[in-house]
Amino acid sequence: MNYQTPQNFDSATPATQQWSCETITYPSKTTGTDRLFTLLLPPGYTSEKTYPVLYLLHGIGGDHKEWLYGTPAEIIGNLVAEGNAPEMIVVIPNVRAAADDRIPAEVISPANIAAFDNFINDLTNDLMPYIAAHYSIKTGRENTAIAGLSMGGRESLFIGFSMPDTFGYIGAFSPAPGLLPTPALNYPGQFSEEEFTIPKGAPLPYLIMICNGEQDDVVHGIAAYYEETLTKNGIPHLYYTMPGGHDFTVWKNGLYHFTRQIFKD
Repeated sequence: MNYQTPQNFDSATPATQQWSCETITYPSKTTGTDRLFTLLLPPGYTSEKTYPVLYLLHGIGGDHKEWLYGTPAEIIGNLVAEGNAPEMIVVIPNVRAAADDRIPAEVISPANIAAFDNFINDLTNDLMPYIAAHYSIKTGRENTAIAGLSMGGRESLFIGFSMPDTFGYIGAFSPAPGLLPTPALNYPGQFSEEEFTIPKGAPLPYLIMICNGEQDDVVHGIAAYYEETLTKNGIPHLYYTMPGGHDFTVWKNGLYHFTRQIFKD
């Protein structure tokens, strides 16, 4: 896959400056607290129309604000303005689903990792119902996407493969270890290699996309491990590498290429 992007694909334009960016509070039964997410709405958002939804997940040391460093309104807004993506709602949650969901001093801790793994419950039982009740969304897997960077990429794969009836598009940009067994880090894996597949009878995602930086010295070859396992299990997917480390150079590129391919009729 070609990883190139147009010049200024992530720059502000008059069209992107019309996107609204808000911090929203929602009640979470999963954590017993009120939690926050960042909401991006396209220009002229109206309840008279319906919109597909992209859930965009941050990394292990981030929160609902981290993706704003990656200019998602500019990247997505430019694609929409060019006619290369449909209008959509973007939900950037705090993936740390715990009663205390602040960024901890020790991010590589069992408690922090467990909070990320608990997000599937908060998403299913609390956040997605809140979005459906408060915003004019298109429903169905063909209108629902999930993607993320680093730990958010790992969780996007976990959630997307756990809920193929809900998510039709899955993106993982520099995904973190732990989805599959990782003995070096003492992670048993959320899936075994055999389980990293779409169950028989469940629908295949329209898109599974994984990318990674060629100089990534944080997750190293984990993205390739996931890609090789999908290939072994016969699951169609896209995979590419590009120059870059474990940073927004790669993650912005991933968001651009992912957004270009989702919610297509």
